[in-house]
Amino acid sequence: MKKDNQKPIGIFDSGIGGTSIWKEINALLPKESTIYLSDSKNAPYGQKTKEEILDLSIKNTELLINKGCKLVVVACNTATTNAIDYLRNNYNLPIIGIEPAIKPASIQTKRGIIGILATKGTLNSRLFEQTSATIDNSITIIEQIGTGLVELIENGKIHSTEMTNLLKKHLKPMLYSKCDYIVLGCTHYPYLIPQIKEIVGNTVRIIDSGEAVARQTKNILIRENLISNSTVDIENIFYTNKDKTVLDLILEDYKRATVAYLDF
Repeated sequence: MKKDNQKPIGIFDSGIGGTSIWKEINALLPKESTIYLSDSKNAPYGQKTKEEILDLSIKNTELLINKGCKLVVVACNTATTNAIDYLRNNYNLPIIGIEPAIKPASIQTKRGIIGILATKGTLNSRLFEQTSATIDNSITIIEQIGTGLVELIENGKIHSTEMTNLLKKHLKPMLYSKCDYIVLGCTHYPYLIPQIKEIVGNTVRIIDSGEAVARQTKNILIRENLISNSTVDIENIFYTNKDKTVLDLILEDYKRATVAYLDF
């Protein structure tokens, strides 16, 4: 039986988007084994009801616990904003969530106008409303639901004309408002940063939460005496419940990544 600190970190998302979080965790904590659940069969979570999102989050969390994970990262903004309180109150292991980085954006903005591109489930959640309420009233927040973006990413159409046209449509209100920061409120969206930069130019800064989540994961592992110092037997296993072609492509540069189909 593995010692607690040698057990894997568990990560789940409504598909492949959370691999953007996994990459940050892997870069900061290369001695940690990981198990990732890509719930692509049920993507996107952002269009589902709160009850559906909670049920899926419970299912994923319990699967990771049953596979022996020492910590769970909810690498999905929609799942975090709708289910994190329940998960933390009902499972006896550290659970890390992810929120749109509107606080740092609101602090750093020079124009006092920030945009946020996120799913409907995130923008309509109680947790997002609470976070937004802490922002200075002088800051204008332009909210935009990224309808259709997750579906295109999940289907391997990141660089398609359809994606470019959809991004231009979603970003137009933010550009019209002359915002100087755009917050990405979905873990799928970092894969769109190069295209977003082409559309918005160099005067707008783009922020996501990946590095912050990786740092928080490290801090919690240290606090709980769960940090791994092993240099052998490191495994990074990715399970998907849909076709694994896109996941294989995203992880092709990671030699220690194993992608497998799992019916969950």
